[in-house]
Amino acid sequence: MSDGETFIEGPLYAARKKVYPQAVKGTYRRIKWIVLVLTLGVYYLLPFVRWDRGPNLPDRAVLIDMPGRRFYFFFIELWPQEIYFFTGLLVIAAMTLFLMNAVAGRVWCGYMCPQTVWTDLFYAVERWVEGDRRERMKKDKGRWDVEYVSQKVLKHTIWLMIAWWTGGAWVLYFADAPTLVRDLATFQAPLVAYLWIGILTFTTYALAGHMREQVCIYMCPWPRIQAALTDEFALNVTYRKDRGEPRMSVKKAEHAREAGETVGDCIDCNQCVAVCPTGIDIRNGPQLGCIQCGLCIDACDTVMAQVGRQTRLIAYDTDMNMERRAAAQPPVYKVVRPRTILYAVIIAAVAAVMTYALATRATLDVNVLHDRNPLVTRMSDGGVRNGYTVRLLNKRPDERSLELVVEGLPQASVQVVNVPPAADGRNLVTVGPDQTRELRVLVSVPRVAIPAGAVDVTFRAIDPATGERAAARDHFMPH
Repeated sequence: MSDGETFIEGPLYAARKKVYPQAVKGTYRRIKWIVLVLTLGVYYLLPFVRWDRGPNLPDRAVLIDMPGRRFYFFFIELWPQEIYFFTGLLVIAAMTLFLMNAVAGRVWCGYMCPQTVWTDLFYAVERWVEGDRRERMKKDKGRWDVEYVSQKVLKHTIWLMIAWWTGGAWVLYFADAPTLVRDLATFQAPLVAYLWIGILTFTTYALAGHMREQVCIYMCPWPRIQAALTDEFALNVTYRKDRGEPRMSVKKAEHAREAGETVGDCIDCNQCVAVCPTGIDIRNGPQLGCIQCGLCIDACDTVMAQVGRQTRLIAYDTDMNMERRAAAQPPVYKVVRPRTILYAVIIAAVAAVMTYALATRATLDVNVLHDRNPLVTRMSDGGVRNGYTVRLLNKRPDERSLELVVEGLPQASVQVVNVPPAADGRNLVTVGPDQTRELRVLVSVPRVAIPAGAVDVTFRAIDPATGERAAARDHFMPH
């Protein structure tokens, strides 16, 4: 070690300090309760909601039908080949997250993130069983008596019950909910159902009950990403230090005012720290641990009202506005700006494209593959024949009789192997509900009508009952 250098012994990483968030009342706490009830209510109850889609279709409002390879969401039905719809949903979700960040920072994290919602629920159980912040801290430092152990056992039992039902609700989205609940209770459900319930029970219990703020600070990538997306107009939970500093207790503030000194509104009560679910001090400025939940605003407003000072010492604001107030300029709030307009336009455009695609999509499809060996067969009468593999796809839940025609060769004859033509000469093919049927099709042209070169032909499948059509193109090779 060279002269002038100082070596400080100590751990490379600071040990985790357990966070004991204190209960708080106020505007943002009420909003969080409303969001919690709505989101958990939807998650737990939606598998039981019914939706009549007609015969041969499931009557659940939301169902991920793995055997049938379908995803049902009320009146929407998606098929595996329609992966672009899921891509569109991901784009909309990402742009919505960006828009929320542009307006109010990590407001998603503070109110609607599953980690936040379930952690809030687990905290509510903990307070109900063990008491508020001071009681829990005192009990954790005290002796392990009967009351302490019994409360711990009760708390973790309720946590496990919530976690178990969280995992159970998830598997209900893949089957008929009442039936699966009965099978689970009688131990007749598939093993994979019990396996996934066990996995999700463990993850919910571990993440919401034990890891808590560690997930937000260390595991989640969004805090790092959103820092690169924010700008000077994004509202964040902000300690207005231009008004709060210098901070001091109420009594010291009175003496300072009498002495003609400048006094800030912050009385250094640390209530903003006590209620923070991640244990940070918002007065230290923007931090990775702040999830923008607003609970410190409620706590500070309560204290300010008690000491007779103006509320919103902590509020959704920007550093730029603090500088403007210090310069005796009015604050500026720009929710509508190029960034937010761009995100909103992208969301609207993708949603419009998806809506149009859903409204105009077909329930009938046809694919054609030309024989490779041989490409052309010369017949005894001098004509030529091409062979094709045609695949008809019926996406409806009922059986359909489809007519197959070939266009582009007026004098050609079309034979569907192993399917006799109808009495009127049409090639009618029956395709079962939600099934694909593969056909061997031979297209023949007499000697006098052989084209000089390759000709584009269109294979068209027509549903005579509904008039719906689907087409695919290929080539007819003369030699």
